[in-house]
Amino acid sequence: MTYHLLRNLLFRFEPERAHAISLAALRAGAGLGINRLIAGHVPDMEQKVMGLRFPNPVGLAAGLDKNGDAIAAMSALGFGFIEVGTVTPRPQSGNPKPRLFRLPEDKALINRLGFNNKGVDYLVSRIRAARYRGVLGVNIGKNRDTPVENALDDYVACMTRVYPHADYITVNVSSPNTPGLRELQHGSLLDELLAGIKAEQLRLNVAWGRYVPVVVKIAPDMSDEQLLTTADALVRHGMDAVAATNTTLARPGRTAQREHGDETGGLSGRPLMDRSTEVVRLLSDHLQGRLPIIAIGGVASGADAARKFTAGASLVQLYTGLIYQGPGVVGEIVRRLQAAEATHTPMVGSSL
Repeated sequence: MTYHLLRNLLFRFEPERAHAISLAALRAGAGLGINRLIAGHVPDMEQKVMGLRFPNPVGLAAGLDKNGDAIAAMSALGFGFIEVGTVTPRPQSGNPKPRLFRLPEDKALINRLGFNNKGVDYLVSRIRAARYRGVLGVNIGKNRDTPVENALDDYVACMTRVYPHADYITVNVSSPNTPGLRELQHGSLLDELLAGIKAEQLRLNVAWGRYVPVVVKIAPDMSDEQLLTTADALVRHGMDAVAATNTTLARPGRTAQREHGDETGGLSGRPLMDRSTEVVRLLSDHLQGRLPIIAIGGVASGADAARKFTAGASLVQLYTGLIYQGPGVVGEIVRRLQAAEATHTPMVGSSL
């Protein structure tokens, strides 16, 4: 059965139900050795970023496997790295359902999930059980009922628990679905948060004898001036990379006119491609190599990924593109990037 037919079958189910079915099927497939067959061959294309060696530059974005239940299943699809979460210190159910919507004409999703997850202790137990030996990122956030001014406490709590098990940690301050969270991207709140996170990173480095890089994931909805101010803060506080971008509250093109296009929440997929790529370009031009950039938003093909690299990315991540294109997209992207490299097409961020 081709993925196109399987996707049509899955799309008959409500989106969250289809998501649960897909994860269960992937877990079963990994146990039977099927996932590698359906993904096809993914060539090696090693990249060194943040002091870490990635077997290829295509990663799974946070949000698809929030609780770390499918780490082994996802690794079998050929990803160069996997990011789990977003996880919060305490379990929380997230926002009321329905909260996930498909826009098939735009190959897009709108979600207002609200950091639904089983809590950091559960995630750590799943990481231990997976025994995954590839590059693993853990995306951390704050609980909904934690006041913004106390957000650092939640991030530190998550960092402390996941630090021994993560290859890098992503600080999510950009989800549009937790009230007040995006305030942490600006001004004194950002400075205080980053200073506290850096202090904790250095403390944990000493305690565990290993340095785990910290990435900060930002929103596409800031003004260009705000983006550059935030980028300067990331450099000033010694962050190790920036992830650009999270979902958007905007509705580009004809998205708002689609069925479900007016739903509240963050938009991902093809309509986000142009803005998220422009953010990568702005950051790359401004940072001039001081921070590597992990590009997320609208990547669904090798050509899309090549645009991100040309704009200045060092790595790319998929979520919505995987849902619409299927597991074979990972290998297709890596082969396209290899072809660009072979023809000496500029890969701006690849050597960071």
